[in-house]
Amino acid sequence: MTSQQDLRVSLVQGDTRWHDPAGNRAYYGEKISHLRGLTDLVILPETFTSGFSNDAIDSAEDMQGPTVAWMREQAAKLDAAICGSVQLRVGKDVFNRMMFVTPGGDVQHYDKRHLFTFAKEHERYAAGNERLTVEWRGWRICPLVCYDLRFPVFARNRFDVERKDGPDYDLLIFVANWPAVRAYPWKTLLRARAIENLAYVAGVNRVGRDGNDIDYAGDSAVIDFLGQPVSEDGHGEMVATTTLQWDELQKHRERFPAMHDGDAFELIER
Repeated sequence: MTSQQDLRVSLVQGDTRWHDPAGNRAYYGEKISHLRGLTDLVILPETFTSGFSNDAIDSAEDMQGPTVAWMREQAAKLDAAICGSVQLRVGKDVFNRMMFVTPGGDVQHYDKRHLFTFAKEHERYAAGNERLTVEWRGWRICPLVCYDLRFPVFARNRFDVERKDGPDYDLLIFVANWPAVRAYPWKTLLRARAIENLAYVAGVNRVGRDGNDIDYAGDSAVIDFLGQPVSEDGHGEMVATTTLQWDELQKHRERFPAMHDGDAFELIER
């Protein structure tokens, strides 16, 4: 098998400012400013310009707004892709939209499929219905958002033995505002998604207390295909860069080809 470049991934675990897009762009911009030449992919938390708030819908930007422009600027400065979710307005709808932006200015997006009804997210935001896979520096990457982590069918990595160009993805990303009270499920489900999908998983959660007095413990992590933590970030503000090893991933899939015994299925939109 031809070896290819490993992927350097930077997890940005921050204390997002409440309803302060400009402040958050400055805050996260300062945190990642040193990463040029040190990373290939920068991952910011869910709703990194506002915190997880139903009221942030009132000031939602569109794709021509300052946050998408800022992400393009940061990707170009760092010569790295950057991703994270924000509230984005499209016509009459507002989505919790995960953007994946590359240094050349290309923007791809995924709209959060599973809205958090427990917090009434579904009453104000629109749900997406299509999963996204992007290709970046030889890796296939599937970006998802927070509550999606609890739904393994949607996140399923399909290995079509008839297809010659490989699986759906090699890296699965979850960005989140995942409360500290549910920290154990967060850590457990990240491991489960990695093991069952024979892929790396990167989970980025925020820290601090938000405007709804909800506490966040962080626990951002990179998990390998065996469910072992490659990087665990603890509970403070930090930026952690980890190298994902391409050859080790492929060797594991060859040694333990469980993907060939999986069930074929189709997702039905509802």
